[in-house]
Amino acid sequence: MRGHHLVAQFVALFLFLAISPTIRSQESAPPPRAPDNAAVSDTDNDTVFRVNVDMVQLNVAVIDRKGNYVTGLRPSDFEIVEDTMQQKLATFEEGNQGPIMLVNPSQPGTSPSSVSDSKPGTTSGALQISSAGANVFILFDTSNYMYRGFVYAQDAISDFVRSLDGTAKVAFYSYSRDVARDALLTSDRSQVLRGVRSTVAGADAALYNALLLVLRDAGQYTGRKVVVVFSNGPDNASMVPPEGVGELAQSQGIPIYMISTREAKQDPVSTAVFERISASTGGQAYFAKNWNEQQQAFASVREDLSHLYALSYYPQPNPNRGWRTITVKLVGEKSKNFHIRTRNGYRPRPTGFTPDTPADTASAR
Repeated sequence: MRGHHLVAQFVALFLFLAISPTIRSQESAPPPRAPDNAAVSDTDNDTVFRVNVDMVQLNVAVIDRKGNYVTGLRPSDFEIVEDTMQQKLATFEEGNQGPIMLVNPSQPGTSPSSVSDSKPGTTSGALQISSAGANVFILFDTSNYMYRGFVYAQDAISDFVRSLDGTAKVAFYSYSRDVARDALLTSDRSQVLRGVRSTVAGADAALYNALLLVLRDAGQYTGRKVVVVFSNGPDNASMVPPEGVGELAQSQGIPIYMISTREAKQDPVSTAVFERISASTGGQAYFAKNWNEQQQAFASVREDLSHLYALSYYPQPNPNRGWRTITVKLVGEKSKNFHIRTRNGYRPRPTGFTPDTPADTASAR
């Protein structure tokens, strides 16, 4: 049985590395890579590799017993444990406020205690870093599962785009059997809305192929990133398994919000997959019975984005090259009354990873 499991994992990895989903794009070029924060010479590659790969980013929702978001927490209120080792916060951000840096990136072991209670927007010994808002990647199901509610779904997505915080940037993708980059990441809402209105209903649904592409594109950008998926039914055309896509999102620290309809809820396999992917990445799954509930689901996602805490840390030396478990806790009395939602772990990239490794940069054509 274990041998079969290993073979299945190998096959999934092979598909993940080999597949190149077909893309229809309104842009002549693929999305640009996010520029590095600092240019370095070849001799500095080891340092850049260590900082870029090792920083772990977490999007954390804190909820009280009544289901309300908890605001006003400080860095010293959080405790992060990776496997069994306690970690030190490197950056802290609440909602749409500006982030603060608690640890010098060149000295990840530096203690942040002197600025542990700094508030966003203040220096107080911490190095202030700029905030560009969240990067929101929307993926819309235009397969034949969406025929009946197509226009209503377009309206719900358009209202969601208009309602996002002004600091957020938005990218819009649509999919059936193929995937379209209808609007690359931009702060121009009109460009995104034109992409939404340009979509037409298609054929079969290759959700996980499309989600893989979106995650690859999102991984090229720095800062907070989330993926919002509107899907009306099961996947019947993908070549990649949902487990591999979900693990990639976990390792990249990208929450996935799944918004679906009653039709998908009636399919137990899709329901289980949607709930598992969203929960494991720190997002949420919604199953809307009608247009009003679709609007409510998008409003809930917007509220979640505006109340998330963004935490990051540089992991302590850890010999575990496999799955690393992450536990985020609140300290003191707060731990008794509040609930935390975030991803539960990640798998580090293999030793010797470079930006040209096919696993990370395979282009989708």
